[in-house]
Amino acid sequence: MSTRSPVHDPSETLPGQRVRRRELPLSALLALATAVFVTSLTETLPAGVLPAMGAGLGVGESAAGQAVTVYAVGTALTAIPLTAATAAWRRKRLLLTAMAAFAVANTATALSSSYPLTLAARFLAGVAAGLAWALLAGYARRLTPPHLQGRAIAIVMTGIPVALSLGVPAGTFLAGATDWRTAFLAMTAVALGVIGWIALSVPDQPGQPAERRARVLGALAVPGVVPVLFVTLVFVLAHTVLYAYVASYLDHLGLGGSTDLVLLVFGVASLLSIWVTGALIHGRLRALTVAGAALVAGAAAGLALLSGTHLLVYLAAAMWGLGWGGVPTLLQTAGGEAGGDRADAVQAMLVTLWNVAMAGGGVLGGLLLDTAGAGSLPWSVLALLVPVLAVVIGARRHGFPARSS
Repeated sequence: MSTRSPVHDPSETLPGQRVRRRELPLSALLALATAVFVTSLTETLPAGVLPAMGAGLGVGESAAGQAVTVYAVGTALTAIPLTAATAAWRRKRLLLTAMAAFAVANTATALSSSYPLTLAARFLAGVAAGLAWALLAGYARRLTPPHLQGRAIAIVMTGIPVALSLGVPAGTFLAGATDWRTAFLAMTAVALGVIGWIALSVPDQPGQPAERRARVLGALAVPGVVPVLFVTLVFVLAHTVLYAYVASYLDHLGLGGSTDLVLLVFGVASLLSIWVTGALIHGRLRALTVAGAALVAGAAAGLALLSGTHLLVYLAAAMWGLGWGGVPTLLQTAGGEAGGDRADAVQAMLVTLWNVAMAGGGVLGGLLLDTAGAGSLPWSVLALLVPVLAVVIGARRHGFPARSS
């Protein structure tokens, strides 16, 4: 997830454990933020190199877009069972295993000339993402004292907007200057670097006892959980429909040569969004979620109606980033607060649904691209965000309350 790592985590501080630090362990937190960067960029990089990737593999753009879909399928199918199966593992060992899997998967993607092998490598990357997202936020919490845990998670989660604002445009530029395969090899190098950083700087933490493992089905009965999960599923679906095929859509507008610049605008706006979200979330979760959905809907409407003017495309990309950047943090927080003592189970479901939505967005976007053309993509985003806004506005007592705790 794509996306996609809840604030409450099965690996949070266990009873009897005490964090003795009185300040933020910055080196460890920045190593975890780089792990988030690797996870996010591995997920989203194909969106910036889609036409070249399809040509290199001898397939069409909609088929190449399934590299995003199969990644999400890998996470969606394995996040819950693998999180449960590895719950007793030491946290550092598990994180290093996930990062090693990213290095293998990105190397295989870069070297593969076979479409099926490329999809298999992307599936492996998705499995690694499921493991990583299941422990990163909780790992950050366990490394810091309670009064600094929110700040620690904010530091770790900066890996997401940095991947969007710098990583994807840089990967797109590198692919244009050399070859799309070089961008994936560069990701391997980053993954290997973060493995060494984690090994040196991140303290180990134990796994969790069996009685703390996710109680998934019972969590659905907790008030507010279903609205949060619905919003997660549909909001991420709407975003992915367009983001997975953004290079193809910009080609349709005659901006194919400026994909890296458009993504840079989107990413910088996402950075601003996550900063604002971090500053305001504890009192304004509901308002921020409504604003995020409205901004993304406005951006989709702008792309659908005003795409003939290239300047307005950049403005729409900025609106999109402002709306989307804080969404992972908002939905993580909403899920954790709604779930209460079952927040670990809500996390497992949220991660799974996030990636189901990514997979569905890749499939739906590909179908729309083939049948209705690239111009249909922003209209589909707009249609999907209508029920998202309705549910957020309606869930004013549970799920998205007027005041966040």
